[in-house]
Amino acid sequence: MDRRRFLASGTALAALGYAAPSLAASYAREWEIGPVIRGRNYSVNMPPHPDTAAEGWFFDFPGPRRQDGHVHYVTRRTGPLDRARGLRLRYRIDARPGTRFVPQERPDAPPLLSLYIQRAGDDWRARGDTRFHRWYSPDSRVIELTPGTHELVIWFDENWISVMGSDRDRSPREFAATLANAARIGMTFGTHGGRGHGIFATQPARFTLLDFSVLA
Repeated sequence: MDRRRFLASGTALAALGYAAPSLAASYAREWEIGPVIRGRNYSVNMPPHPDTAAEGWFFDFPGPRRQDGHVHYVTRRTGPLDRARGLRLRYRIDARPGTRFVPQERPDAPPLLSLYIQRAGDDWRARGDTRFHRWYSPDSRVIELTPGTHELVIWFDENWISVMGSDRDRSPREFAATLANAARIGMTFGTHGGRGHGIFATQPARFTLLDFSVLA
């Protein structure tokens, strides 16, 4: 299905009464929908940035089929996090009743959102030292994608998971080095074993960021 027809069919979303944007558009443009690796954007058929909303920013999930697109990572730049305590995310998903959120690689797996930290200098190959350059929410602290308003706070002393399956408890120095040299933070969409490998929706659905904070 043409993405424009899919989104235009979401009249229920338009009827939910979104207010006119009041925040600067530059806030949304600080966030990147990706990842973009060697010139390729892995969030297929997604715009490079979210759109500005009164509450913060939003994007519409692609769909209704895998070939229509999928969203993987939504991140922004950051500085060192070694003096911070954690991350807080608050968001809302609006969708028609019966909408399913589907991991594009494993359609029968649960669709999950993770918080995310990336160290500077990551080459996306996860070899050698860069095996510890990407970290995701602890296994018990992911959120399954469902409509409604949700909040997630994860502290840096919890057991974050590295891209190749280690964790903070087993690799504390590597996690500490990531915090001290952090380059990007945000959220990923996927499932267990592929936290950022992409999600699509079977009906028009919208993700609105309400708050994303570094907790001092």
